[in-house]
Amino acid sequence: MTEERLTAAARLLARGRSDAIASADYWAGDDAWSIGCRAYAFSKHQLARAAESGRYAWLGVLDETHHFVFLIEGVPVRFYRGDAEDPSKRTLRQQENEAEQLALALGSDGSEGLMFRFAVETELDGTVKRIVFLALRGEAGRVECFWPAPLSDGPDERRNSRNFLQLPLSAGAKMAARPAQARNRAGSKASSREQGQLEGA
Repeated sequence: MTEERLTAAARLLARGRSDAIASADYWAGDDAWSIGCRAYAFSKHQLARAAESGRYAWLGVLDETHHFVFLIEGVPVRFYRGDAEDPSKRTLRQQENEAEQLALALGSDGSEGLMFRFAVETELDGTVKRIVFLALRGEAGRVECFWPAPLSDGPDERRNSRNFLQLPLSAGAKMAARPAQARNRAGSKASSREQGQLEGA
């Protein structure tokens, strides 16, 4: 997986959420929940449309349902709205087809318990704050890679200028040495209904 590919996927996710917020009609009854559902659908659509168009030869879709799984050079990835440092049990649930595809892409030994996720973190108004690419392993969600994707081309993003991500990245693991399930879940109940829709069951 290259940084260029991960950045492109993150920007497609951000564009989907941005389009959903721009099309919101609060007068007609839109609220955080309906916009969140639309943001998930719009983000899926951005990825699927880019894959179908051939815009990115490395991009594909494995599962088009609400369990949406897309592919980066054959490696399955999912996305969710929520804290990158505190993935939920739902986020850490691996679909059968996802696990099978990962074993095909990486081999059964290296892929055991491994999963790749994009965490879409948002501001109070629903806009994207940052998108983090995660490599997580096991039911505890041990972090093996934690990489905030650059969503703009400004000078602050120059630190992400290398061509390839080497997994696992120990620098990310230091930040999240504790298992994901043991971290503070403050505020998770307030967003659980929206997150259930955004992640897909």
